[in-house]
Amino acid sequence: MDIFIATFLKMFFIMTPFFVLSVFLTVTHDATAKEKKALAIKVTISVVIMSLVLLFFGKHIFAVFGITLDAFRIGAGALLFLSAVELIKGNKDTGKVGDKDISQLAVVPLAIPVTIGPGTIGILLVMGATFDSTSSMIMGCLALISAVLVIGIMLYSSSIIESIIGKQGLLVISKITGLFLSALAAQIVFTGIKNFLGL
Repeated sequence: MDIFIATFLKMFFIMTPFFVLSVFLTVTHDATAKEKKALAIKVTISVVIMSLVLLFFGKHIFAVFGITLDAFRIGAGALLFLSAVELIKGNKDTGKVGDKDISQLAVVPLAIPVTIGPGTIGILLVMGATFDSTSSMIMGCLALISAVLVIGIMLYSSSIIESIIGKQGLLVISKITGLFLSALAAQIVFTGIKNFLGL
């Protein structure tokens, strides 16, 4: 159960839910409530599928490219730290959406790179490679899916959340999320360096 809770919280924060919500509200500004809900469901399904693919094939990707897990930890942690800095500064790329039909935004940019950015991809690959048993993999998968579903529910209820918190509230929460992400990124980098040096 501890693995489930730890993985759930880690994945929830890594996917920057409040930033995702603010981008979702921006791109669906002129959409109807029905269109927002339909888009939220598509985004959730897209993120679940892509996350599981990255999680399960992480070990094979490492094997193909001859990358060590600790080297990838350092790289992924650095990317995640950059994402955290951009989140705190408030200039993380939201993707240009133009005049597209909003249903076309489910995969790009809302699923990738807004929800699953470079940092998230790196952490998913590392996490998939560190599972040492079937039970830990099942718990990890359930935690990941649960985290994505919670974000999906947030997007589905975006209009209600916006009316309660307001845009300024979302901005503040995004910056706090960025602080948590920066600490998590530092921990991942330190773990990679410690293991690499055999300390």
